Amino acid sequence: MNEHLLIGLANIIILGILAQWLAWRLHLPAILLLLLFGIIAGPVAGVIDPDAVLGATLFPLVSVSVAIILFEGGLSLKLGELRRAGGVITRLVTAGLLVTWVLAAAAAYFVAGLEASSAVLLGAILVVSGPTVIVPLLRQVRPLGNIGSIVKWEGIVNDPIGAILAVLVYEVIIARGVGEGLSLVVFGVLKAFVLGSLLGLAGAVVIVLLLWRYLIPDFLQNPVALMIVILCYVASNALQAESGLLAVTVMGIALANQKFVSIRHILEFKENLRVLLISILFIVLAARLPAAELALAHPENWAFVVLLILVVRPAAVLASTFRSSLKKTERLFLMWMAPRGIVAAAVVSVFAIRLGEAGLIESGTLISLTFQVIIGTVAVYGLTASRVARWLDVSQPDPQGVLLAGAHPWARSIGKILQDEGFTVSLVDTNWENVTEARNVGLRSQCGNILSEELLANLQLDGIGRLLSLTPNDEVNSLAALHFVDIFGRSEVYQLAPTHTGSISQQAVMPKHLHGRFLFGKTATWEYLDDRFRKGAVVKKNSITDEFTFEKFKGMYGESALPLFVITESRSLTVCTAANPASPRSGQALISVVDPLKESG
Repeated sequence: MNEHLLIGLANIIILGILAQWLAWRLHLPAILLLLLFGIIAGPVAGVIDPDAVLGATLFPLVSVSVAIILFEGGLSLKLGELRRAGGVITRLVTAGLLVTWVLAAAAAYFVAGLEASSAVLLGAILVVSGPTVIVPLLRQVRPLGNIGSIVKWEGIVNDPIGAILAVLVYEVIIARGVGEGLSLVVFGVLKAFVLGSLLGLAGAVVIVLLLWRYLIPDFLQNPVALMIVILCYVASNALQAESGLLAVTVMGIALANQKFVSIRHILEFKENLRVLLISILFIVLAARLPAAELALAHPENWAFVVLLILVVRPAAVLASTFRSSLKKTERLFLMWMAPRGIVAAAVVSVFAIRLGEAGLIESGTLISLTFQVIIGTVAVYGLTASRVARWLDVSQPDPQGVLLAGAHPWARSIGKILQDEGFTVSLVDTNWENVTEARNVGLRSQCGNILSEELLANLQLDGIGRLLSLTPNDEVNSLAALHFVDIFGRSEVYQLAPTHTGSISQQAVMPKHLHGRFLFGKTATWEYLDDRFRKGAVVKKNSITDEFTFEKFKGMYGESALPLFVITESRSLTVCTAANPASPRSGQALISVVDPLKESG
């Protein structure tokens, strides 16, 4: 018996991680494959039976996992984003939420054929979207301007609100009285928001104090933070049902925006934990779908999904963006971004069973319809969002621009030639004179510390897809690379080779996770480049052709020529590194550092 349960648990984890990996390889939304694997392993093949594996602990584990996921989502929300788009965000989570609830409930009643009470409950559940779907899609789409912040805030904040709304609707259904139910809803909403907010703030304060006063060792910081998140969630739920999701979301937002301690290690831990939890949860919940209630061929169910996409979402966005400063294309993109995720799946699984036990509804129908909405919306938005964003000109999915840490003279030379070639360039320097000189030659630049969280929040990264750290301080270069890994990815953060490592073998001694990719060449340290430019070296572009090959380029400029970038025929930018030196071919352009004497000769 124990061996059977162990195999079942192993299957859940293996299928979840395998689906995530395949989604990455195939460039598909991970949730699609997770749901597919779960349905095949559960109701179709019967390989996984989550109720038998997890028993009575199934839904408590699901609830705690969702709380951790929302806490991690809260950690990604910066209050500075509210200053730029707070009005639209507020209306989306109020007026937009109300419109979504009412219209979704009406569609569930008139089109999907649910009973009135079930339709109202389903409408409340379907106001949510969540970080499990929104964050990966935004990473794929890379929207320009404030539109990404708006979608992210709406998706994360709507989740706890939708969960609270579903609880209150459930209580009204059980109460079987409109008058009593209405007072219950009003009082419940107020109580949930007050208790959830206060407990969330209190949890954040406790974590900050523990870290600020060094009351816990480094190896216990993540476990203690996780313990406080779960404690806050359970305590809030004990006082008001489902207010715990709001509490952990508020805790995450408070921690993300405080300035007293660094929480980077907590954020990294939660991000890794989130991937594992999402993988397990979707497999488990999809595997619980009743085979008789999959109903994927029922036209009325698909008509309901189509109405959610083509009518309900556009109506909610129109109500929320009326007289706002958003462009027409940005509003259209908002109308095409409302996928449902793990919170909808978890909430419907819990409340459908409760209503089924009360004899008020057939739980399987509600569960299968919600999962059909999840599958339909994730498929539609996940497979088309990038194309729609490009068509509306609100995204740049493969940005080729460069963020330069350093605005000293030769960094300006590099930035200028890249900008002249059509690439977006932005420079950051702590020296006002360098920043002023960069602006005088038409380069976008900002004065500040590249490691500053405030600067990061204010940087305009539209069109920028990589960091080149060119400061004379090796430690700052390494820290800057680490600082921007979460934004650009480890493959697109670069730094100059450290001064004390003159050869690639010596560079290899440095732990790879503590630095970016080394730029340009084995000896391309700050001192080397600065000395070259002081002696008159210049940054030059050469077109490589059948007549003027790369070999002829090296023959003309000599071994001192240092390739920096290769511009391909499709106008993409390849950064030359110590590990991957340049090898441009005909039709491409080479940007390099060359000596004037070689050039004149």
